Amino acid sequence: MSHQVHIYTDGAAKGNPGNGGYGVVMEWVGKPYQKEFYEGFRLTTNNRMELLAVIVGLEKLKNPNTKVLVISDSKYVVDAVEKKWVFGWEKKGFAGKKNPDLWKRFLKIYRQHQVDFKWIKGHNNHRQNERCDELAVMASMQSQLSIDEFYETEEAKLL
Repeated sequence: MSHQVHIYTDGAAKGNPGNGGYGVVMEWVGKPYQKEFYEGFRLTTNNRMELLAVIVGLEKLKNPNTKVLVISDSKYVVDAVEKKWVFGWEKKGFAGKKNPDLWKRFLKIYRQHQVDFKWIKGHNNHRQNERCDELAVMASMQSQLSIDEFYETEEAKLL
């Protein structure tokens, strides 16, 4: 598959749970066009931010059926899709699985495009991955942080 867009992603959380953020770098293949996105949250987890980064990147695509390569250092996200675990979780209604809200949102946008995944080792001098990490960490340290409502509501139930 010849990819039209590469989406690099990373998530971060201080304390896990704690302040968190995601970073996304999107590049159009064969064009010098690049966009960056990031957002910080006051209470979340690293895995939620890793997954949210992928979701946001895919949601930013304007044309349906885009051929996309998502490059992530998250085994949690890449393995869940590449090993098809998420589809089994979906069939079971995500029973007992963490982050069902994000996985449902992911599957909705994932099915609108032709998406492949590639796992890369994090903090390994990969230019785009390092930039995503910078964005995620910066987002997590902003003074105005968004509320991860599902996480805070679900965590409150467990306390």
